[in-house]
Formats: sequence, C-alpha cells, structure tokens
Amino acid sequence: MADIFEQDQTHQTLQQVNQALDRGMFVHVRRMLQDMEPEDIAHLLEACPPKERQVLWQLTDPEEQGEILDELSEDVKDGIVAMMAPEKLAAVTEGMESDDVAYVLRSLPDSRFREVLAQMDAADRHRVELAMAYPEESAGGIMSTDFVTIRGDVTADVVLRYLRMRGELPEATDTLYVVDEHNVLIGHLSLATLITTQPDVQIHEVMDDPDEAINVEMDDSEVANLFERRNWLSAPVVDAGNQLVGRITIDDVVDIIREDAEHSMMSMAGMDDDEDTFAPVMKSARRRSIWLGVNVLAALAAASVSNMFEDTLDKMAAIAVLMTIVPSMGGVAGNQTVALVIRGLAVGHIGDSNTRWLLSKEARVGLINGLLWAGIIGGVVVLWKGNLMLGAIIAGAMLTNLLIAGIAGVGVPIILKKLNVDPALAGGMALTTITDIIGLSVFLGLATVFLT
Repeated sequence: MADIFEQDQTHQTLQQVNQALDRGMFVHVRRMLQDMEPEDIAHLLEACPPKERQVLWQLTDPEEQGEILDELSEDVKDGIVAMMAPEKLAAVTEGMESDDVAYVLRSLPDSRFREVLAQMDAADRHRVELAMAYPEESAGGIMSTDFVTIRGDVTADVVLRYLRMRGELPEATDTLYVVDEHNVLIGHLSLATLITTQPDVQIHEVMDDPDEAINVEMDDSEVANLFERRNWLSAPVVDAGNQLVGRITIDDVVDIIREDAEHSMMSMAGMDDDEDTFAPVMKSARRRSIWLGVNVLAALAAASVSNMFEDTLDKMAAIAVLMTIVPSMGGVAGNQTVALVIRGLAVGHIGDSNTRWLLSKEARVGLINGLLWAGIIGGVVVLWKGNLMLGAIIAGAMLTNLLIAGIAGVGVPIILKKLNVDPALAGGMALTTITDIIGLSVFLGLATVFLT
C-alpha cells in the first residue's frame, strides 16, 4: 500500500509540474523542487519524457544535483551527464563520496573524464582515480574511501577527543577501523563499544578481530550475500596485502540487491535493467531489435524441425492440431527450473560440489511430472480423437520432453555461467529452443514411424 501511495504521489506531482511548465511558471516549479528530497526529484525525472526532463534539470538546485545524479538509473543519469560541461560536473560532484562520484562519471568517454578530473582539486582527483581503478561490479568499484582509522595503542579517551576535534564523520559511520603504521587492518571498533568503554582502556583491548574484511576484488553480488547472511551495516575492504582501502555500507548493498533483481527481470525480456522508460524511439528500437533477431533464429530452428516432417503433417491433421502441446509443456517446466537455478547461482547456493545432485533431483522431478502429465494428456487425446496409438505417441513425447526440460533447466544456466554469459539474459530462450526442438522432434518422429 505504501508503494502504491508513493506512486500516486509521484504522478500527482508530475501532473502539477507539467501544468506549471505549460503555463510558464518556472519559478513555481523551482520552488516545488526545492521542497523535495534528492531521491524524490530523481524519481520525478525518471518519470518524465526527455524534453520535460531537460527543463526540470535546469530548475533543480545546483547544490543538490550531485545527490540527484547518484539516485538516477544509469541510462537517465548518462543522458543528463552528457549535457553537462566538465567544470559543471566537477562542481556538482564536490563533497560526494568517492563511490558515488565514480558512479556518476564512469560512463564518460576517457577524454571528457580527464577534462572533469582536471577541474578537481588534487585530493578529490586522487579519490576518484582510486575508486575508478577497480571494475564497476567489484567491491573496489562500490566501496567508499571515506572512513576513519585509529591506532590500537591509544586509549578510548584519546579517540573520543580526536573525533570531537574532527567534528564530522563520514556518512553512515558505525565503525572505526584499527590499523598499524603500514595501514594494515588489525581490528575494528564500533562506536557503541567506544562510548561505553572506560576512558583509560586502550583500543586493542576492546577492538574486534578483522577476520571478516572484504577483498577488494570480490564480486559485488557476493558482497551483497555476505551482508545478508551476516546482518552487517558496514564492512572494511582490504587489498591483497590486507591494507585497508575502503569500506562498504548497507545503502550500497541495497542498491546492488535492487539492481540485481531488476537485471534478472529485464534480462528475461532481453532488455537492459537500466533502460530509460522514456528513451528516444530509435534508441529503444535498436536495443530491442538485437534480441528479437536472436529469437528469430531460435524460432527458425524450431520451425525447421516441423518442416522436416511436412509429409507427416499433410497426412494427419490431428498431429498438426496437437503438435504445440508437447513443446509448450516442456518450455513451462524447463523455465521453472531455470528460474530456480538462476536464483541459486545468484545467491551462491549452487557450485561444483552440488551440481550433480541438483541435476539428479531435477531429472527425477521431470520424470515424475512427465509420467503424470503423459498419462493425463495421453488419456485426453485418446478420448478426444479416439486413437490409442496417437495418445501413446503424445504421452511418450511428453514424458521425454519433461525429463529433458528438467535436465536442461539445470545444465543450461550453469553452462552459460561458465561461459561468462548471463543466464538471466539467455537461459530462458536457450531452454525454450531446446524443449521446442526436442518436443517436436520426438512427437513428429514417433508419429512418422507409427502412424504413416
């Protein structure tokens, strides 16, 4: 209910903004935007067609534009960033955390990125270059370099005085990291522990061991899984030498979980999870036509099987009527398994140690469902068409196809993963192609042997 209310509020606000823009009430729109949070403005921008989006962006508060860019989906953010001058980009990213700046600037061409860096001071430039040195979908790519370190040989009172003198902590700070003189992580201390510790107690006596630090090269999906399992609010990031290089906070992990969910959903339709709903017509058509082309090839492969049995189809109209049932059932059963396996791969449940067991389990599930539905469909066909042999043929094809669908539903995503192909993108289509070809081949092949 809360989500529905928020959506209604967004569309009401959007309607009010559009009406004000149509009347030329730009000052009124600017005041409306000033009363909104950056994430709400980002949501509003994503709900606007391109022309209105450009006008609204010009009316936003320049001091909030960096935060707004960080909240935008990648496709929308890239469109806005492309319109901004290098000096303007450098100005709006000032004061942002390094991982947020990396998100905003990562898609820029190298020459333009260098122009933006040239507009920054030395400290900001170093932080951004460090954040951009790691792959986008790694712990290093999402970590922030804004954190607080302390030494283990000082007392709690010294640390508290240091924090008071510092005056401001990085956003979402819940832990201080204890390092040695070489910046090697040796422990961490929660703020809750610090404020309840006696002033004269040294930090190394109350700090926790750093045995759960995240390697800078770890995949971001694995980072999200660790946060979920351990209920972390933040975690340190270290390099191969165990030197502290950054930290990851729960807000970054929530973004990863949301993006992974959107990616799985959109990839099943062959679309980019960050695609702008209001992208230009030709841009959207070009992106989608690629996937449509791949699907045409898959459909032609299945159609070629039917073409091989053209004589059989000409002789028996009943076969033509029934021929879609077997591949359809196989596709549904196989895609159920594919969805299960893709989720298992995403959360780290499936690996080399249990793949064989999973194959065996899904084969048995396919066999049980195959026997059940082969009997049901075969019986229906016998009663409907009055042909016992035709019922036996479709039952045999159904059993075979559901068994193959269970095995392929496990094998296809795992093979694609090993080939570095996204299972969410290609798994469903590959599985459907297999079940279509197997189902038609078995059904039409048996019909050709026994009925013609």
